[in-house]
Amino acid sequence: MRGRVTDPVLPALAWIGLGANLGDARAALAGAVQAMARLPGTDVLRVSSLYRSAPVDATGPDYLNAVAALRTALAPQALLQALQALEQAAGRERPYRNAPRTLDLDVLLYGDQSIATPTLTVPHPRLWERAFVLRPLVELRPGWATPEQLQAVAGQRIECLGAW
Repeated sequence: MRGRVTDPVLPALAWIGLGANLGDARAALAGAVQAMARLPGTDVLRVSSLYRSAPVDATGPDYLNAVAALRTALAPQALLQALQALEQAAGRERPYRNAPRTLDLDVLLYGDQSIATPTLTVPHPRLWERAFVLRPLVELRPGWATPEQLQAVAGQRIECLGAW
């Protein structure tokens, strides 16, 4: 319409937590990063080192974890649905809360938005309670968490495995 200016939808910076502790976890995480790069309007900007961590509030083998920074034009709910489709494709089952998994992809942060819907809460509600999220996130965003926040999860077993 003449004389009317509309703002284009700008891509958002989204931070995604990746984890797996069943099957070939390293391959599952690498495949997830490649698949996220193929999502519509999405670029993978950076990926943290790979970490090995003990399950938190769960049993089972150790997890491999990482965090990825995405630039995406997908709306938060659409991004969540796309990530859940990737989990399904990797054989993710949800028999009970915190069950071992072939792939887990969580929207940790989406721009500077706070989101609370029945299916998506951003920032992720347990972000501050998990070393396997905070350590790789701070690797990509130095200074993002305070020393006190990092100290609060210091008792959780986690090991940086370095580059993939």
